[in-house]
Amino acid sequence: MKDILSGNEAIARGAWEAGVRFAAAYPGTPSTEILENIRGYEDIESQWSPNEKVATEVALGASIAGARSLAVMKHVGVNVAADPLFTASYTGVNGGFVMITADDPAMHSSQNEQDNRNYARFAKVPLLEPSDSQEAKDMLKLAFELSEEFDTPVLFRTTTRISHSKTMVELGERAALEPLTVLEKDVPKYTMLPGFARAKHPKVEQRILDLAQRAETLDVNRIEMGDPAVGIVASGVVYQYAREAFPGASFLKLGMTYPLPQGMVEKFRSKVDRLYVVEELDPFLEERIRLMGVKVDGGKSVFPITGELDPGLVARLLTAAGAPGADGDLLTEPGPGAEGLPMRPPTLCPGCSHRGVFTVLSRLKVFVSGDIGCYTLGAMPPFGAMHSCVCMGASIGMAHGISKVTDAQGQIKNQTVAVIGDSTFFHSGITGLMDTIWNRGASTTIILDNRTTAMTGGQETPGTGKTLSGEPAAEVDIPRLVEALGVKRIAYMDPYDLTETEEVIRRELEAPEPSVIIARAPCVLQFKIMNDPWTVDSELCNGCKRCLRVGCVALSLIEGEGEEDTLVEIDPVQCNGCGVCAQMCRFGAILPPVPVEA
Repeated sequence: MKDILSGNEAIARGAWEAGVRFAAAYPGTPSTEILENIRGYEDIESQWSPNEKVATEVALGASIAGARSLAVMKHVGVNVAADPLFTASYTGVNGGFVMITADDPAMHSSQNEQDNRNYARFAKVPLLEPSDSQEAKDMLKLAFELSEEFDTPVLFRTTTRISHSKTMVELGERAALEPLTVLEKDVPKYTMLPGFARAKHPKVEQRILDLAQRAETLDVNRIEMGDPAVGIVASGVVYQYAREAFPGASFLKLGMTYPLPQGMVEKFRSKVDRLYVVEELDPFLEERIRLMGVKVDGGKSVFPITGELDPGLVARLLTAAGAPGADGDLLTEPGPGAEGLPMRPPTLCPGCSHRGVFTVLSRLKVFVSGDIGCYTLGAMPPFGAMHSCVCMGASIGMAHGISKVTDAQGQIKNQTVAVIGDSTFFHSGITGLMDTIWNRGASTTIILDNRTTAMTGGQETPGTGKTLSGEPAAEVDIPRLVEALGVKRIAYMDPYDLTETEEVIRRELEAPEPSVIIARAPCVLQFKIMNDPWTVDSELCNGCKRCLRVGCVALSLIEGEGEEDTLVEIDPVQCNGCGVCAQMCRFGAILPPVPVEA
């Protein structure tokens, strides 16, 4: 049986076929759909975790109990999960344990474009990279086999194009599973006290040497001979680009990219006239090949170290470097884009409750320490009301640091606001707030509680009262949690009421102690909230454009009766009826919907 699957769907299928019993993740593009699809397989216990570190730890626990387990995250999530990953390299596994890292070259939806292949070398664990959906499914099964054979976690790397592109996949059946036995205790194996850990390190180093030998015979590493004039080493989706660009070339196609099969690399080099390493981001493969003493004729000297590649770019750059045989149709530079088209920057949804908060913060001229979520768009025009954004949960700690040093220098106290969403607060904001209280900070934290993980598609959080599968669960009470951390000042505000929002924020900024403001309003997109649209009275509107400061796409300018007049118009299809724009109008020109009589 065959089906057309995205890479993420194929990974979910591969997990089921491989006999995975447990999977955990924190949502993040481009990895989110893996767990959302695994949820459909009743044989797999799956969950969203508060963050990637916890997801890794619970998956590792399931592995110790003998179950094949999976931890899933985007590339920056591995930064959060690195602590248990590195030590799991020492402890090893019982049931197979695989960590999926979904990298994002070109930063389509990320704050950086780090190359997580480096984590495999750093943690000393094997690394697999599929080049299409079929390989994504099949290689995941191989990853679990290698994990159990070599007693190691396995890092499984995809990229945005693999995650979201669809190809034909041959489906298989679920592996026969042995029943789990009684949980066995093995203190030297799983308890990394220094005495036990010292004995593990040499074993980890030997394991990499053994895996390098195994890499020589794996089917996922193969030589594909064509024209010996050009030899290309590639992996993942870049292999597909290079194949399309140079269909007649010779290829060393790598599925396991750490450790590398040195014998296969040397053999391939002996068969080709010129060797090129084609890879996105870091020279990960190129450096390892050069360290083998193998001559490389072109790598990062030819290709950029940032951004994505594509078949045309590979064809043009390798041809410019002297490689013959490119597909002639790909050598032409792409034409210029159409001119005069309006810019379409990302913006908050019509009716989004974050809009009111950033409209007010832009007036107050305070430093806003931001975080990862839809509300990061508060940094964009017309708000310009977010001044830093580094990583999940950093907003509170950074605001605390700013307030500590400005207070010490005798400047105006408490002119820093941290803004964080509810899911991000659960992810890693709690410890930052704890630090603020413990170390006598005075910053103000605004928690935007919209009852979901909105940016990645509306996933459940510990505060929604539901699990990944939709089952009822305990709901974390944010006010009581904040109070338990030691916060004495807890305020509430309706983010749709600009007057109240400004009054609350001003009051808390004047307080000589740390405070938390909770703005609770459900995500209009996730909860499908739609109110009747507001309208503009063209006779009262003078085109001052003050309402446009709320940055709502439902508002637009139209020509008035005079030659130079411009008026505002509200698109009834896009308007969500929140009324924030009306509160900006000083002339009463934006009118609420007329109630329909019964």
